[in-house]
Amino acid sequence: MEQIHWVRHRWQQLVAAESGRGRYSAPDTVPTKSSPKLHNAQRLTGKRRTVIARHGPHQHEYDSVSKGCQGNGIRTTKYSLLSFIPMNLFQQFHRVANLYFLFLVMLNWVPVVEAFQKEITMIPLVVVLIVIAIKDALEDYRRYRFDQKVNNNVATVYSGKQQTYVDQRWQDVRVGDFVRLSCNEIIPADMLLLYSSDLHGVCYIETANLDGETNLKQRQVVRDLPQGSELTPENFHSRIECENPNNDLSRFRGYMEHPSNARVGLHHDNLLLRSCTIRNTETIIGIVVYAGHETKAMKNNSGPRYKRSKLERRMNMDILWSVVLLVIMCLTSAIGHGLWLRNLEGASFLIPDTTSPALSGFYLFWTMIIVLQVLIPVSLYVSIEIVKLGQIFFIQNDVDFYNEYLDSRIQCRALNITEDLGQIQYVFSDKTGTLTENKMVFRRCTIAGVEYPHEENGEKSNLILLHHYQGMELTYIVDFFMALAICNTVVVSSPNQPRHVSSTPLKSLEDIKMLFQRFSLPRFSTLSPPHTTDSTRSFTGRLFARGKPASFTPKDKIVQLNPGAWSGLENSNGAQDPPGELGADELIYEAESPDEAALVHAARAYHCTLRGHSLERLLVELPGMGSLAVRLLHILPFDSTRKRMSVVVRHPLTKQVVVYTKGADSVIMDLAESPKGAEQSESRQGHIKEQTQKHLDNYAREGLRTLCIAKRVQTSTEYEVWLKRHAFAETSIENREELLLESAQRLETNLTLLGATGIVDRLQEEVPETIEALQRAGVKVWVLTGDKQETAINIACACKLLRSTDQLLTANCGSKEACKALLLALRAEMECGEAAEGTSGFTLVVDGRTLEFALQEDLKGDFLELSRCCRAVICCRSTPLQKSQVVRLVQDQLQVMTLAIGDGANDVSMIQVADVGIGISGQEGMQAVMSSDFAISRFKHLRKLLLVHGHWCYTRLANMILYFFYKNVMYVNLLFWYQFFCGFSGSVMTNSWVLIFFNLLFTSAPPLLYGILDKDVSAETLIKLPELYKSGQNSKAYLASTFWLTMLDAIYQSLVCFFVPYFAYAGSDADMLSFGSPINASSLLIILLHQVIESRTLTWLHVLVLVGSALFYFSFTLVFSVVCVTCSPPTNPLGVDKLQMSQPLFYGVCALTTVLALLPRFLFQALHNSICPSDTVTAALMDQLNPDDYCRRMQRWNQTQAQSKTRSLVINVEDSDIKVPDPDFRLPSELKECSAAAGSLLS
Repeated sequence: MEQIHWVRHRWQQLVAAESGRGRYSAPDTVPTKSSPKLHNAQRLTGKRRTVIARHGPHQHEYDSVSKGCQGNGIRTTKYSLLSFIPMNLFQQFHRVANLYFLFLVMLNWVPVVEAFQKEITMIPLVVVLIVIAIKDALEDYRRYRFDQKVNNNVATVYSGKQQTYVDQRWQDVRVGDFVRLSCNEIIPADMLLLYSSDLHGVCYIETANLDGETNLKQRQVVRDLPQGSELTPENFHSRIECENPNNDLSRFRGYMEHPSNARVGLHHDNLLLRSCTIRNTETIIGIVVYAGHETKAMKNNSGPRYKRSKLERRMNMDILWSVVLLVIMCLTSAIGHGLWLRNLEGASFLIPDTTSPALSGFYLFWTMIIVLQVLIPVSLYVSIEIVKLGQIFFIQNDVDFYNEYLDSRIQCRALNITEDLGQIQYVFSDKTGTLTENKMVFRRCTIAGVEYPHEENGEKSNLILLHHYQGMELTYIVDFFMALAICNTVVVSSPNQPRHVSSTPLKSLEDIKMLFQRFSLPRFSTLSPPHTTDSTRSFTGRLFARGKPASFTPKDKIVQLNPGAWSGLENSNGAQDPPGELGADELIYEAESPDEAALVHAARAYHCTLRGHSLERLLVELPGMGSLAVRLLHILPFDSTRKRMSVVVRHPLTKQVVVYTKGADSVIMDLAESPKGAEQSESRQGHIKEQTQKHLDNYAREGLRTLCIAKRVQTSTEYEVWLKRHAFAETSIENREELLLESAQRLETNLTLLGATGIVDRLQEEVPETIEALQRAGVKVWVLTGDKQETAINIACACKLLRSTDQLLTANCGSKEACKALLLALRAEMECGEAAEGTSGFTLVVDGRTLEFALQEDLKGDFLELSRCCRAVICCRSTPLQKSQVVRLVQDQLQVMTLAIGDGANDVSMIQVADVGIGISGQEGMQAVMSSDFAISRFKHLRKLLLVHGHWCYTRLANMILYFFYKNVMYVNLLFWYQFFCGFSGSVMTNSWVLIFFNLLFTSAPPLLYGILDKDVSAETLIKLPELYKSGQNSKAYLASTFWLTMLDAIYQSLVCFFVPYFAYAGSDADMLSFGSPINASSLLIILLHQVIESRTLTWLHVLVLVGSALFYFSFTLVFSVVCVTCSPPTNPLGVDKLQMSQPLFYGVCALTTVLALLPRFLFQALHNSICPSDTVTAALMDQLNPDDYCRRMQRWNQTQAQSKTRSLVINVEDSDIKVPDPDFRLPSELKECSAAAGSLLS
């Protein structure tokens, strides 16, 4: 019973709530604690945080309440001085290769299987661990210095002892502290805004340090807190209940509970995030709710992105094959040793031993594991990291990626997938801001069914109007431009004024009424459009020079807009202010999206100027009426679910509550219903809707971005009912987002359609050339956009994604069954009949609704089979979720390398799903950049990034990895062949120091240089011949066959390198080390010269490193043989290499061995490159030609590419009918029209 009373009491409070609250209002009071069950139901369930003032009236409870809260000091370092060695070793031994070599070190300490000195076996592992540890220590030290700099920043924090604000380091700030900040200061922790020096309780922040966006954002003081004087912390008795720390930057849920048990809802606009900067606000005070690592900024700080590349996955498989080869060699040696001992059992020269041959063979197996350990390339992983850092250095310092306008260059945020750039097979691209500039220019609008085309922003000229009928009321015009001016979140400021509404006195209502009477204007913003009057028409005539009197016939007439009454559109930098009381200062509009800025500037060009935008009111200047104060009641922000935005205002003249809505035409046209009432009004609304839809279709064909504008006038009763439900949704903790969505949808119904806008978004420079080059490179380009189908087709034509020779397949389905039938019909059509003669391929266009059906489990297979046969795919009206689903579908099902590129927050999901994600730092902030692997400033940079750097990185790294396997197998086989001549005893013909250092030092530098600087084809040729990129897509540089051929070549070279010295020294008195000396020298020369043969570039730096490696080896062995007496027991290398290098036979054997070992590879490459050269080899030869011959060869190359002519197929599917036109039909109208419009987009 008590619960029923509480519910009734709560409803009465909501009913009595004041209707004139600011946006996001909440009821004044909430139920008392007398009903604990329902009271607790309003709290955060399970996960919540309670915050009280640290030095307030409840400070005796502070320690218990804030027990689990962290301090504000941050620590991004991994290690401390004490923990560095154990933690770094622990992390390094997560690598299987390091664990393998640790196992070998421990195995060598077992006496029965010991192969070398214990210290020698440790050297490779220790060197690798030390190199990586030094790198990690330097990186961690840089993080430590940054942490110290941040933690020692100073903020003004309230001190309970001194009863005033004092300077305090950031790291000493705690949850519950009051922090006072001034303009241009950085926020030290996540704070709840309690006071602002702004009269309207508004604070402006810049979030560039957080998300890269430089436009200002408004934050507001918690409602119902006094703002007349500065907040006194000692008198702050309220408690704050909020959600636990999380990484959602756009959401904050909680409430503030006052001593009277009244609660005020808290939301995102009340929260100031760490790292943001205070702007244009003199003083603010906030209470810390999240500190240190619990702040949203630190929760989102995930550091560099690490992925595992396709080449690395392939390499790991080949390392397993190397392990198999190692086991086979060790088993062979173990079996051979056991057989050898059994055949020689009882021989006089054997030391008596009780160990059986089988057990001795078992021991030798592990001994050979130690001896042949070099077969597993321990230094390969370190070398790959070094090479990738070098590749990234050259990519980041490429001047072609520098954007002078933005002063930015490419960012490589993922450090280990550079080679994936050379293997991309599918590119998924956003349209707006990625292919286009995302700099919107207002070009056309339609108001009440009458179209008004315009010149570009900033042009003043006679404007031509396509007029379908006359008699359009001025109410529509005023409401239309009023909506453009106020339905946004634009921040208004001037160079000399802060960004809040000016205090200029407004005209009285009587004065405005006089102005209306003077022009015979009816009061606008009424529920039903008023009937046309002569006075209205006369006023309209002063603004619009019409050719003929009003008539309701749909005949097209051309009229002109009076240039004297309305100024032309201005550019985004601001044109001259229109005349008016407040026109002295130039206005600056900062919008969250370019669309909003374009619409506000367009409204200003028509003298409907937004002068101020604050929390509770807007200041709008209308022509002939002066400045009007419009009370702002609510803002319903845009979201991807509703696809629209609305503002609720109280009209300054009629005092009615008016809802202005703008959004996607597919949504607004459905919500715009014909009013019930007068037959003439209903007919007129139907005509307006019909004409507006025609204009929208025309705009889309011209490639314009379209938005619909609508309004709704609410009665007082309707608004009160809606307000009660909306207030309840705003103060709810659980399911707040769902309740707010339902509340917005209840308000945005039965709208009156005012008109629509058409905004042009120019293509970026070199987009058509980039897409054409990618397609020539074998990359399939898909465009995933939220725009209309006609707009997407037009843009596709303009950027050469869709060509006139393509067969265009359009799919517009209204049901799942129709979608299934369509996919089957198209598959049958493509399987039965190949592309007609002169056709370049298929291009599929899918709308969002059809895509939703196609992505379902039982249809996605058919959709994938259809789309994989198409040269390009365009997905229209697609949501962010659909974008990521499409990328994942293609990536997982087709097993291809994918790249996603976008510039906005709606592209983040597909960027993160793709193998390579690229963000564009454009007009929509830095969300895409922060989620990407690479960040560029223009789409055209993708061309060189993939075709040049991607090709180089993949080819270099693939060849370097193969070279590592080659040199390891080649050298290890020398030790294996020797076992056949030493009774498989595990002995080696060289001293252990040379054996360990051979791969670690003597042959390690050349592959690094090879992996960073080798260049098979010049950048200019790779750009001109995109077809060369296909070698990376097909992994031609690193195939399974390539790996095994390399292994066979290494085995052959090892045979030559071993048996030539063997036969040369046969019958001589050369001992074991003397026999091994020419083998080591020959193998070094073979390995170094093998790289010279494989390398496509040979510069003085390459020669220096190669010669230096050889000299280093010979110097080391000479010094070692001179000074070392007991360095390698039980053998004694003293004087061996010195004696060998003084004999001519040594040099003759080395020369003969090197020539015989390398001759087959040299001859094979010479014959192969002469008889059937690859495209890469042919292109490399073209680089060596003089300019004239080079041009002739390039023209001949291009002429060999097949060019086809046009045929087009369009299939439209309704709910139940599928119509496949005759193959011999003409080019679709979409292609004809978009081809004509492509020129304007490219201009």
